[in-house]
Amino acid sequence: MYGAASDGAKTEDSELNPLTAYARSKVFTERDLKPLADRNFTVTCLRFATACGMSNRLRLDLVLNDFVAGAVATKQITILSDGTPWRPLINVKDMAIAIEWAIARPASHGGEFLAINTGSNEWNYQVKELAEAVAQVIPGVKVSVNTEAPPDKRSYRVNFDLYKKMAPDHQPQYDLLGTIRELKENLESMGFADGNFRNSQLMRLKVLNSLQDKSLIDNQLAWTNKK
Repeated sequence: MYGAASDGAKTEDSELNPLTAYARSKVFTERDLKPLADRNFTVTCLRFATACGMSNRLRLDLVLNDFVAGAVATKQITILSDGTPWRPLINVKDMAIAIEWAIARPASHGGEFLAINTGSNEWNYQVKELAEAVAQVIPGVKVSVNTEAPPDKRSYRVNFDLYKKMAPDHQPQYDLLGTIRELKENLESMGFADGNFRNSQLMRLKVLNSLQDKSLIDNQLAWTNKK
């Protein structure tokens, strides 16, 4: 939602600068929900950091998951950018903890409408740091950086002080290295060895394209009710 950012970490009061259709959808959702909030309808918009980590519905089109998958399958990590962009991350299990907090949050604690950065300050990393951390956990991994890549404008650090203050009992429990280890162990237990995983059904875009090819969803990504 913050798009290209300056050196400072973005707070909830920072200007929104969505650069993709996905990001714009988040901004517009907040905009349209805010007028609906009242004493009978408390709205909490969780501005999540980038998801990562193992789950039963595993996705590999997430930066850290992508790096671990590459390391496990081929002993290589290919960074599509120059590695300098900043990304805040959060483990999917910590996202669930935050959702629990948001569901139970009373309007007296933050107001009838609340948009809040959700994650932790310790999870602000540059992309190249994420690759280096994966190589630290999985020995023998080669990291390659695309030095010819154009600058990635989706670079931002985020300040999560408000979430820490508002939800002290629902703070993230997972750290970077532990998340990498869990991904590694689970992928290895699955016998994962697909070096071409970026073209697999573990990528959300590939799944959506497949559903459209089968006429199961339309161009607006709505179900068509066809079997």
